[in-house]
Amino acid sequence: MISVNGLSVQFTGTNLFSNVTFNIGDHDRIGLVGMNGAGKSTLLKILCGWQEPESGTIVIAAGQTVGYLPQEMVPDAVGTVIEEALTAFSQLDDMEREQERLTAEIAERTDYESADYTRLLERHNEVTEHLALLGGGRRREAAEKVLLGLGFRHSDFDRSVAVFSGGWQMRVELAKLLLRHPDFLLLDEPTNHLDIVSIQWLENYLASYSGAVVLVSHDRTFLDNITKRTIEITAGRIYDYKCSYSEYVVQMQERRASQMAQLTNQQRQVAQIEAFIERFRYKATKARQVQSRLKMLERMEEIKVDEVSTESIHFQFPPAPHSGKIVIEAQQLGKAYGDNQVFDGVDLLLTAGKKVAFVGRNGEGKSTMAKIIVGDINDYTGTFKLGAGVVLGYYAQNQAAMLNLDKTVFETIDDIAQGDIRPKIRNILGSFLFGDDDIDKKVKVLSGGEKARLALAKLLLTPSNLLILDEPTNHLDMNSKDILKNALLQYTGTLIVVSHDRDFLSGLTDELFEFRDGAVHEFKGDIMEFLEVSQNNQGVQSVQNTSNIQKTASKAAYEQSKERERERRKLQNAVKQKEQEVEALEAEIAIKDAVLATGAVQTSEFYKEYQSLKDQLEQKLLEWEDAVIAAEQ
Repeated sequence: MISVNGLSVQFTGTNLFSNVTFNIGDHDRIGLVGMNGAGKSTLLKILCGWQEPESGTIVIAAGQTVGYLPQEMVPDAVGTVIEEALTAFSQLDDMEREQERLTAEIAERTDYESADYTRLLERHNEVTEHLALLGGGRRREAAEKVLLGLGFRHSDFDRSVAVFSGGWQMRVELAKLLLRHPDFLLLDEPTNHLDIVSIQWLENYLASYSGAVVLVSHDRTFLDNITKRTIEITAGRIYDYKCSYSEYVVQMQERRASQMAQLTNQQRQVAQIEAFIERFRYKATKARQVQSRLKMLERMEEIKVDEVSTESIHFQFPPAPHSGKIVIEAQQLGKAYGDNQVFDGVDLLLTAGKKVAFVGRNGEGKSTMAKIIVGDINDYTGTFKLGAGVVLGYYAQNQAAMLNLDKTVFETIDDIAQGDIRPKIRNILGSFLFGDDDIDKKVKVLSGGEKARLALAKLLLTPSNLLILDEPTNHLDMNSKDILKNALLQYTGTLIVVSHDRDFLSGLTDELFEFRDGAVHEFKGDIMEFLEVSQNNQGVQSVQNTSNIQKTASKAAYEQSKERERERRKLQNAVKQKEQEVEALEAEIAIKDAVLATGAVQTSEFYKEYQSLKDQLEQKLLEWEDAVIAAEQ
């Protein structure tokens, strides 16, 4: 067990944690949630010993180990993939020596009834069990199994880690951490560098993990499939929920609604008490009652409502220009990098208005295909052409890195803004959460999330009818992802999205192209349907062992996503209906205003109808406001 007692941490004068106390059990599955900057990553660093708290204690049971995967790191591996993975077992040598020493000591001892002898036996059992858990003599077999699960191929094992991208090097670090099998596994955004197949493998691995798991993630489905407990960090405090993320969201909203109701009642009570005091303050016969109520106010503990972030990006894509019916047409398309044939013989036909997803393991050609479509890659085989009138909008996987680091936020948008857009630059930046204090910042000082938002703002300025988004949700929080998804649902052009985020894809696209083994396979349906079919038909090798529990969870997540989309559309339709009703009443009132403007005397019935229309309009405006608030929430 890890016991956290009275933890307090400040950052730039703000309390990240204030006297926080909680425990982590040996087999817990915990999701850490909270606004960006709430202190989730800081808490993980404190739990693993990377950072010291200002006050409070972290107590870890004797002999228990903690492993931590940070959100970003600079790997320093120098060997091959398999050599680096096998370094995870370096502790086994020490443990095997300890086991030999304990075995020899047990054989020599004769004080069988003593407490020392009992402790010696217990430690021997602990070391023996840990050795068995870590694989013992099956080290290479265990390392290969984990590496394959995380997306490496057998042919990658003897390649130098240094030749792989940063994302693949992070997979090696994750593999080493899993192979060490610490008692407490702390993971900060572990899915950032994984594809859908690897994410599902990791879910299955963690489901049977014998130790405790603590996660920070913006992947709603990943959290739901793993965690059974959610710890929310807000305003320096924590709230502990014994449930998964989706259930937590419901309970959190109920808690805050209850807080608001309690606060309203308290304010009403305070107003009544203060009114009594003011009324009878100078009446001697009421002095005792006045003093009693003054003491009542002093003793009353102020009810606080937890902070809720009202900040969120807010935008919609401009109307798509008209294009021909056929947007993309490819025949026998192929692309190779040297001896590596990424894909070959691909036939692809995409018609206007379609919303499709590219899915599959990393390295199978999803981003390569996107680059061929936008013209960044021209040395392919076969034929490829865009349809008539196609106007491209492209968000590359490394879009944020492609920004000019020496320009300011304002200059980045000002460079591409044209015509009547130019006076609106500040408003556009504001809708992407860049305030007046931010627009003069250099791009180089922005966080990953801020760069991602700035890149999206650039994309918004050029109307397109073919939008290609390569991993657009990286660095976006859940709220921002939901808003982006809603904007894409309203987008009237053709959409291609490359993503490993199942919740984001669910309900967004109605057709998928799976990149696998050098070919591209078309699938008519939603991402959750695709994953279920892939599991049943062994269409994706790494998902063959997915359990029935996992299938049920994926299907449930899919149904939840569809229900959310239905509810969102229902609320939006309610707003439109109220707007139409308001417009109809305003039109009727305008007619009567015109009659009154003539100066002619009207009947009493006319004035009754006129007043009734105005009363109805006032009521409908209130109903419209309620509908707008509900839709925005």
